[in-house]
Amino acid sequence: MNKQPVDLNKEQKQSIKTARITGVWYLMMAISGILGFMVFHSQIFVSGDPEQTLTNLVELESTGIIRLLLEFAIVISQALTAIWFYKLFKDKYEWEAWTLGIWGMVNAIAIMISAISIASALGVANSDTGALEDKVLLIQVFQSIISNAWGIGGLFFGLWLFPMGFMVIKSKRMPVWLGRVIVLGGIGYLISTVIRYAGIDFGFNRFLTLPATIGEFWMIGYLLIFGIRPITE
Repeated sequence: MNKQPVDLNKEQKQSIKTARITGVWYLMMAISGILGFMVFHSQIFVSGDPEQTLTNLVELESTGIIRLLLEFAIVISQALTAIWFYKLFKDKYEWEAWTLGIWGMVNAIAIMISAISIASALGVANSDTGALEDKVLLIQVFQSIISNAWGIGGLFFGLWLFPMGFMVIKSKRMPVWLGRVIVLGGIGYLISTVIRYAGIDFGFNRFLTLPATIGEFWMIGYLLIFGIRPITE
């Protein structure tokens, strides 16, 4: 007679464990993203100045390698976050969980393109062959690819938040307003990316992704602290 409550309790404990592992991967993605893109990137890659970037890649090679390794960490943790989100929600929301997983993997691929370009830039800069002018030109190309991988990647950085937010709202296994903020963040990412590449001069464009930042850190905190609520149905 007590078998069903025991099974439900066991299932909830497993769900909480899965949620917290998801939170760990998500936190790793956030930390590696902040360190890699916001801290170390500008120390090496100078926007609009491939000559200085080339100099940095040579003189600060170890810093460039750290930047590359952090990009690896972003790719890996993004992929694992997508997989564990799928695992967390697949039983009740299989289609949405697949969508989140696939779009999250596209994010990882976009960042992997950036990682390939960083590795290529390091290789060219520290090569013993090739004229200086050729190296500068190649560095300029790689810089452009890195910038656009992250820039155009904003489309899927936004898209993967839609199924995430939808599942939070629909399941009520996390705060409903968390889901709404995440969806708003997804919309902000899409609009911000379109504005940037449409060449529209909008001084507050960077603030459009603020809801996504708030929502994602809220999600990380909730996953790590509370995990996920029991199924109420």
